[in-house]
Amino acid sequence: MTAPGATDVDVDEVEGLAVDGLRWLIETARETSRGGLAWTTSPSDDELDPMLYSGTSGNVPVLLEAWRHFGDDSYADAALSAGRSLADAVDGIDDDSLYFGRTGMALVLRALHEELGDTLAGAAADRALERVRSRFDGTRWGELFELMGGNAGIGLGALLAGDAELAVLAMEPYLRTAEQTPAGVHWAHRPGIEPRLHHISHGTLGIVLALARVGEATGRADLFELALAGAAGVVARDEAGPEGFLVPHSTPQHRPDVVEPISYGWCHGPAGDAQVFRLLRDSTADPVWPALADRCWHTVIGSGLPQRLRPGFWDNNGRCCGTAGVLALALDRIAEQQDPTDFAHVLVADLVARATRDRDGARWSNVEHRVAPNDLEPRTGWAMGNAGIVRELLRFVRLSRGGDPRYAFAWPDQPPVTVQAPGRRQVP
Repeated sequence: MTAPGATDVDVDEVEGLAVDGLRWLIETARETSRGGLAWTTSPSDDELDPMLYSGTSGNVPVLLEAWRHFGDDSYADAALSAGRSLADAVDGIDDDSLYFGRTGMALVLRALHEELGDTLAGAAADRALERVRSRFDGTRWGELFELMGGNAGIGLGALLAGDAELAVLAMEPYLRTAEQTPAGVHWAHRPGIEPRLHHISHGTLGIVLALARVGEATGRADLFELALAGAAGVVARDEAGPEGFLVPHSTPQHRPDVVEPISYGWCHGPAGDAQVFRLLRDSTADPVWPALADRCWHTVIGSGLPQRLRPGFWDNNGRCCGTAGVLALALDRIAEQQDPTDFAHVLVADLVARATRDRDGARWSNVEHRVAPNDLEPRTGWAMGNAGIVRELLRFVRLSRGGDPRYAFAWPDQPPVTVQAPGRRQVP
């Protein structure tokens, strides 16, 4: 399939843009009282943000990516410095989740131990996970009950950080809280809210992904079978078959005054749904899952993104809700299936065109069409800012040059492609 608007990009220019994005990111860091690097969500904010979603934890992976990509130890040194600030912060937050709290911090600290030999980071990861375990009430950790802020993310993060027992503890409550649907099961993402969300970030497919990974890794067939039932419930809601795949945000529509019923990104659309289907493809022999992943991609390519077709249609460059998240899937498909590269080029060209570049570096502004002025302040982190975008640009450069398609830090809800591991640097 040839992507609409296919274009060529200069790979060296993209790499230079990534370098400028890294420079802006590092220069916006704050130094803590104990000498570690830390970030706020955006430069004008005062409060340090340790989160995987939008703060320091989510910025460390792109520093590891840059260190491995360029072989420049200054990026590893910055990652280690950020690890010190995270280690100092693990006891001072009131959230245990993957994207918004302690589990995400623990996962990144574990990566610093494994990738760079930082034993203090490893000890802090252990301490963080023990703190998470101590705050479990027998069913949940807080109001949210999904991937980003609840049990599913805690289970997935704990598994990948090396604590399979905590992972199972987090996932077992889904066995007794699943609600039957005509085709499968789903869950409430928080108490007292009628709409049931369907996609990866706050909905059923995020829970499915965690159930499948934890169930397979720990030999818990009941968890894996529940994952398949959850996936079946979402697949039955498809409105774009037989060639495409498109499921509404929620049923009934959650907050219809502010939430788009249809989107296409990682968080609530087929770019994220396909990541779940990739995982189930790798965990079963059922041909339905790769076919569904292909259908998701068919819908993404035909949607019109990354064009801004109307206010609110496609106004985000970032990894969570925007262009960088779609690029992540495009690169997975190139690495695994030797897909044509034309649509990845379209996405990268759009990111290049929308970057602000000056002597401070490069950064991206997202748009909020309901306010004026509608250009938002550039953000630093994984979800909406430089860290998530630069990480995908660097991977695009490597793939374009025939290099390693894997990340230095595998994002927990993006199944890794399988290639030979590169070498690792050990710090003293």
